[in-house]
Amino acid sequence: MEPVTSLVDGGVPEYRLADGTTLPAVGFGTYLLRGTGGVAAMVSALESGYRLLDTAVSYENEGAVGEAIRRSGIPREQIRVSSKLPGRHHEYGEAIDTVHESLYRTGLDYLDLYLIHWPNPRQGRYVDAWRALVDLRRQGVVRSIGVSNFLPEHLDRLVDETGVAPSVNQIELHPRFPQATQRAADAGLGIRTQSWSPLGRAGDLLRDPELARIAHTHGRSIPQTILRWHVQLGTLPLPKASHVDRQRANLEVFDFELGADEMEAISRLGRADGRLKDQDPAVYEEF
Repeated sequence: MEPVTSLVDGGVPEYRLADGTTLPAVGFGTYLLRGTGGVAAMVSALESGYRLLDTAVSYENEGAVGEAIRRSGIPREQIRVSSKLPGRHHEYGEAIDTVHESLYRTGLDYLDLYLIHWPNPRQGRYVDAWRALVDLRRQGVVRSIGVSNFLPEHLDRLVDETGVAPSVNQIELHPRFPQATQRAADAGLGIRTQSWSPLGRAGDLLRDPELARIAHTHGRSIPQTILRWHVQLGTLPLPKASHVDRQRANLEVFDFELGADEMEAISRLGRADGRLKDQDPAVYEEF
């Protein structure tokens, strides 16, 4: 499950997705990074070696993402940008318009990855939104398409009704909520799992004695140990950090390896109620 290729500049390894496109094995989350400070944090992340910026319409910072790319001076083709469609725009025509608006806000000619943010199953329009993304990929507006927070039944419906599987499923995934069943469902369809809140928004994980023991064994921090766990699971974590030291540290996870027993010990920290905000995609609605 390790990433198999490297970026041209010798930086973060990357995965090849089922559709032939690639994504770095660690990306940069931009949630709550807005305005001047947000742009500065993203420029710092790019300068530190990140080559994937993850945003969403609902984050209200797509413009800051585009500005950070321009200020960084890094060639556009070396950077992957992903955004997400909110639940209020699942209708086919609205989805088309919303993706174009994302392009206008970022000032980019294309987006590398576009996801449906939540399935909103009670509304029942996510297949319409998916058809819109399929058409936009065909037109070259987006290079790759995927989903976020989709359960196995949602993925099966997409494939059954459109014949097209997502390239990515971005889900809540951290040691308190390791999502083994969902990861297996993704893998069975050739879908790469991305991890939002990969560090569990820190909290009690940074004080967990088992994580501290494993981190000490390898001479690493607890966040680095958790991110290495993600890499060895084959999932793609999207940590967020504003400070340059933490940004750089979160990328220093490719030169050590956790043992099988250590991987299992971290996964055993999972809880049935491990979601951070009780956002169960079976019932949660995002607009």
